[in-house]
Amino acid sequence: MQPSSIAFEGVLLRPFEDGDAAVFVEAVRESAESIRRWMPWASHDYSAAQALEWFAACRAQREAGTALEFGIFCQDSGVFLGGAGLNDIRREQRFCNLGYWVRQSMQGQGIAPRCVRALAAHGFANEALQRIEVVVAVGNTASEKVALKSGALREGIARNRLLINGQPVPAHMFSLIPG
Repeated sequence: MQPSSIAFEGVLLRPFEDGDAAVFVEAVRESAESIRRWMPWASHDYSAAQALEWFAACRAQREAGTALEFGIFCQDSGVFLGGAGLNDIRREQRFCNLGYWVRQSMQGQGIAPRCVRALAAHGFANEALQRIEVVVAVGNTASEKVALKSGALREGIARNRLLINGQPVPAHMFSLIPG
């Protein structure tokens, strides 16, 4: 069951709409310094065309059942806070990856852990998932803290698990399971 939105503890996760491009671009540009090391697509010159491309990819992946990507919005004010999603969904094995980013001006307010808990609850209850992985590049201490605050179990470090700027890097493997 693919939700149109998920409301949880003051955040609203909903699929991106083309009308979100301007606030998405603003948030990416604002956050480029804090997230670019881990998310090389984030740049000071990120464009509306890039945002619209991403939104179209999100829709295609949603239709294919391989990802559920969401914009994060404040449930009360509607302010854009970042992005989060279940991606690389492997239905036969009943697991996926969970990713997140929060705009720089809103970091440190517990938004990402709430999103992780909301997405995990949805994945287990509505997508029949049995395992959700959070893969965090070694050195990305902010994302490590989010995974731990969300209740994910640290399983170890996987060598060459991620590619960042075309280079293999080790990553902490965290997992969430039902119950």
